[in-house]
Amino acid sequence: MKPEILWNYFLEILKIPHGSGNEAQLRNYIIDIAKQHNLDYSVDKVGNLLVRKPATKGYEALKTVVLQSHLDMVCEKNSDVVFDFEKDPIQYEIVDGWMKAKGTTLGADNGIGVATQLAILTSNDIEHGNIECLFTIEEETGLTGAFGLEPNWLKAEILLNLDSDNDGQFFIGCAGGIDTEITMPYTLEKIPNTYKCYEIIVKGLSGGHSGDDINRGRENAIKLCNRVLLEGIKNFGLKLNHFKGGNLSNAIPREAVAKFAVPAEQSADFENYVKDFYALVKKELPTTEPNAVVQLQPIECFVDALPDKEAENLVKALTAVSHGVVRMAADIPNFVETSTNLAAVNMQNGEILITTSQRSSVESRKHEIANQIASTFQLIGAKTKHGTGYPGWTPDINSPILKVILDIYKRMYNQEGQALAIHAGLECGIISEKYPDMDMVSYGPTMRNFHSPDERVEIASVERFWDLTLEILKSAPEKDN
Repeated sequence: MKPEILWNYFLEILKIPHGSGNEAQLRNYIIDIAKQHNLDYSVDKVGNLLVRKPATKGYEALKTVVLQSHLDMVCEKNSDVVFDFEKDPIQYEIVDGWMKAKGTTLGADNGIGVATQLAILTSNDIEHGNIECLFTIEEETGLTGAFGLEPNWLKAEILLNLDSDNDGQFFIGCAGGIDTEITMPYTLEKIPNTYKCYEIIVKGLSGGHSGDDINRGRENAIKLCNRVLLEGIKNFGLKLNHFKGGNLSNAIPREAVAKFAVPAEQSADFENYVKDFYALVKKELPTTEPNAVVQLQPIECFVDALPDKEAENLVKALTAVSHGVVRMAADIPNFVETSTNLAAVNMQNGEILITTSQRSSVESRKHEIANQIASTFQLIGAKTKHGTGYPGWTPDINSPILKVILDIYKRMYNQEGQALAIHAGLECGIISEKYPDMDMVSYGPTMRNFHSPDERVEIASVERFWDLTLEILKSAPEKDN
């Protein structure tokens, strides 16, 4: 595992809890390293950390480069894994040249970027101009650090965002996004004692990033579970007691569970329906969801459930609401323009909370699809609220640092790098509004399935990413006279 210095830092990061909103311990770890190496550092009012390292001798004329990563990670785990993200170290394993965690997210997004910055800051044998290393907070839950960034804090003219996921792909644009949250009260009423109660569990789905993976045909656990509930209400007299699925707005739901009752005289027919439905799922999704599980099991009966009309409204609204790709870009081949993610549903303490997120590289369409989602639930009397959202990042195909990077990549690896836009959100969109003259590119090693417990990073690609980054740093354009 090379470079050793980078991997050593990453393994230390795995021991430090750093979920969104809980980055202080990791930030303090970096500050201690800055102090040990006599590096200038500062923390802004929202909690972003900036560390500066002077140029090596002979490279003082190069433009200052800021390397940027976010401190936080997505905290997702399989339901059968006991793990506390606020205190437990991530347990990792290496399988066929990839590093992954055991039943949880790994945090390579964006821990590899953070480890790269630490390795550069503490190395004495690399060549570079003046460097700034920016570590932002709460990227995964609202881009809080980027939004709170002060306009005159950074001195760099070039930004390298280390938060992308495909070796050889260099991103110069991204989609904007917005969350739409739905709330509605619910009541409960007694059910007859002639009903049989069940729990249905959907699990084993791939999940993934609601931007990068939204076009891969992966199933949404909420949608899949809801298909059973809809059929149960229509044909089996199903009475819904509880429904929960998904977790984070930027993750495709992998698991869902519902509790309900059906009349005892229809229970056998209902069980046969679910059995046939599961067989249909396995037949329909052998490639995208080979490990899908739809598990029905009897449970001790509860005494109350949603009134029929409330349950019907909820299930029909979840059926009607869009999930997935809404529109492909007309001018960029195979590029998602607009999408929406039905991210989470939870019934608790008399309120149903539904979380969704929308993305688009066209600002007006981002709001159009967000309004469509809201309107679907408003039709059943639910309250809806849009988040503040974040802007897209307009591509600059004439970026000087992009040209430098593509030339270096071709020279080093004898193949063309790709300049692309990405459907996921990047902090570059917000930072570019605060620093409009800054030249930016986002890139990284090869990672897969981040925002899910199947997250993994290709070890060999990390070494290539490191070698490329060092070459970029010593080849940055010179300052303007």
